[in-house]
Amino acid sequence: MNEFTNRNVLSHVWRSLNEGEITIGFMGGSITDGRPRNNWPEPVAAWFGEQFPSAKICIENAAIGATGSDLAVFRAQRDIIDRGCDLVFIEYAVNDLFVGSEQRNKTRETLIRSILANGNCDVILVYTYHQDMYTTMMQAEMPASVAEFEQLAEHYGIGSVWVGLHALNELKRGRFSWEEWLPDGLHPSTRGSLSYAQGVIAFLEAERARSIQAESKAAPTSLPAPMFDGLWHSVSLLPLKAASIEGPWVLKRWLHHVWIDQVLETSAVGAKLSFSFYGKGLALGLDFGWKTAEFNYRIDDSDWVFSDRARPEWLSDDGLFSLYLVSDSLQESDHRFELEVVHGNTPNCKGTNFRLGFIGVIRNL
Repeated sequence: MNEFTNRNVLSHVWRSLNEGEITIGFMGGSITDGRPRNNWPEPVAAWFGEQFPSAKICIENAAIGATGSDLAVFRAQRDIIDRGCDLVFIEYAVNDLFVGSEQRNKTRETLIRSILANGNCDVILVYTYHQDMYTTMMQAEMPASVAEFEQLAEHYGIGSVWVGLHALNELKRGRFSWEEWLPDGLHPSTRGSLSYAQGVIAFLEAERARSIQAESKAAPTSLPAPMFDGLWHSVSLLPLKAASIEGPWVLKRWLHHVWIDQVLETSAVGAKLSFSFYGKGLALGLDFGWKTAEFNYRIDDSDWVFSDRARPEWLSDDGLFSLYLVSDSLQESDHRFELEVVHGNTPNCKGTNFRLGFIGVIRNL
């Protein structure tokens, strides 16, 4: 198994650096999140600064802990594309691990296509490590979550770095202990993050050497046909003001999470909202935690559905930017959505705060 695979030349990266400025984006989960200053993007950014001291290095770290490629699809335009990124690292092999293959393949490919379609950006896939990958990797096999990403990497000619394998190989050589790498089996320590960064840097150095070779393969000028069925070919956000409301609601700027602009908020059990949309699917971006309300909802007068979300032990009272996929398999047409806030009446539901951060519409075109 290879720690990294070079595919197309990073033409946008080297051109931007030669012109004196590059913007580097990161999308992923807590392992990539920019708030802990010891995560792997920090040494990678430092490498760019060291190797290209005359260039202006701009970093747009849009990773959020406990989020996957589904939420990233709705965030890519604002947090990556509109920021003018010349290079984007995508790290979701871990956070998509427990999502079904069909669903994660759709959202991953949608995310990759949305970034590449801009035409001014290179993408690198980064695969980190989760303890559930241990048995497979120790048998010199590739976990399904990684293998499926590699299919997309081949299809789109995207370079990939398996930093989880790089770190595991370092561990086997005795360069650090397990607890120095992964104290909790998932989140790397400073030493583990440095190992991940070194894996990425080795890839970049190999890419830099390849870029001056005549035989290097140029990046494609147009996107190939989609690899998987059911992609979210187009996503958009419906304005929160478009919702009709019943009960005490407030639309406010959300100062508690940098990735959420506004929330439509209530704490009143029985408060309702509704709206119409045209598309094949709908997703809600929500602030989520122990004290978050559950809700009942329906589309087009169908049976009511109870949200009943899982609340893991590590959850806080609020503050997790969470995606709730209502459906992505509707007939593409006009639809009506209705929602009612409820307590939940479950042991893990400790409050009635409902905060809607966005209304995401999924379309075919």
